Amino acid sequence: MRVAVVGAGPAGIYAAAGLVAAGPGHGVRVLVDVFDRLPTPYGLVRYGTAPDHQRIKEVVVALRAALAAPEIRFFGNVEYGGDLKLAELRQCYHAVVVATGAATDRPLTIPGADLPGSHGGADFVAWYNGHPDVPRDWPLTARSVAVLGAGNVALDIARMLAKPAAEQLATEIPDNVARGLAGNAARDIHLFARRGPADAKFTPLELRELAESPSVDVSVDPVGAEVSAAEEAAIGRSGQRRTVLRTLLDWVGREPTGAARRIHLHFRAAPVSLLGDERVETLRTERTETGPDGTITFTGEHRDWPVQAVYRAIGYRSTPLPDVPFDDAEAVVPGTAGRVVDLDHQVVPGLYATGWIRRGPVGLIGHTKSDAAETVGSLLADLAALPDPDSPGPEAIVELLRAKKIDFTTLAEWDRLDAYEISLGEASGRRRTKVVSRIAMINGGRDT
Repeated sequence: MRVAVVGAGPAGIYAAAGLVAAGPGHGVRVLVDVFDRLPTPYGLVRYGTAPDHQRIKEVVVALRAALAAPEIRFFGNVEYGGDLKLAELRQCYHAVVVATGAATDRPLTIPGADLPGSHGGADFVAWYNGHPDVPRDWPLTARSVAVLGAGNVALDIARMLAKPAAEQLATEIPDNVARGLAGNAARDIHLFARRGPADAKFTPLELRELAESPSVDVSVDPVGAEVSAAEEAAIGRSGQRRTVLRTLLDWVGREPTGAARRIHLHFRAAPVSLLGDERVETLRTERTETGPDGTITFTGEHRDWPVQAVYRAIGYRSTPLPDVPFDDAEAVVPGTAGRVVDLDHQVVPGLYATGWIRRGPVGLIGHTKSDAAETVGSLLADLAALPDPDSPGPEAIVELLRAKKIDFTTLAEWDRLDAYEISLGEASGRRRTKVVSRIAMINGGRDT
């Protein structure tokens, strides 16, 4: 049986590996081709995880081992919907699994959100991770910056804005990012959360990392940092949430050490508008209160914060895929147990989904793995009903891509680029130096 997986992040690779491993138990050998619009695999592990989070990035060792299975092939620099359509994939495969994730920002629906100086957090994350499809330069002229959100992405953005470039050179940031951060004018970074500290979605490790730089002071604004008995009880026995809350409360009113840059965390402060004549000059927030049932109410008490840039980190959003059903309200591909359903709630034969495109941008990599396992189980349970492709041979897709003159990459070419980036980093005492140009990525580091 031949299966196409669209998306080479963890969700797609876990699905491919799961199919290969579980197929023999269902009496079938499964061959999987994994496609990605980028020349490289690993998705948000490579382009969404902060460069200094090497512990998280170590998951690529397991992902690379999965891709090395003889039953799996990687095709990079192939865009679904542009280079390949669903009908063309169906001609070559018994089933198609979409695993394209969620890489765009949820919209910020407040007045002034479109002013210059208002940035999507996902765009900034893509920039500092060297994504080939974003500009090489980023405006870092603001001295006072606001970050909106109470999750790990908001922490990453605040830390990247506060941490001096010299302290980040040991990571894998590209050269253009290192140059940009060296000229970063930010001195005060304010992080705003709508709810109180007991409801923060940070993980303990990422929160503690915020205060590890000797060049950065971190404090929590006492206003809004109070914790009610109901909020304390809602945490229950969650050791992780209690650790986060204890850390935040330890930082309340923390005295500054005189560090050159400062991160200020503000709770119960909901953004209600961005103000400015031609660009962002002020963020207006409104004080909130949390009721015993967890609902938020707005108090009418406003405060203005002079800032010159705002980064929203209020969540990722998936985007529709051509010819694949999409629930625009939930921003997911609708389905049941990984089977895609159409607008009439009927199962679409041979079409499956996994990862964030299926369940929304929640959960960590472990959740993605279990999600892929469920999709794999559904697909293999449907073996007898899967439609036969017109061109099932393994070379059919290769011939089609070559006929379309698509300059696709393979796992061997990724390995060559991987080795090249590591060698670039070693030459300057870094873990790796990322290649940013798409052409250079395709050519193993060369721009021609």
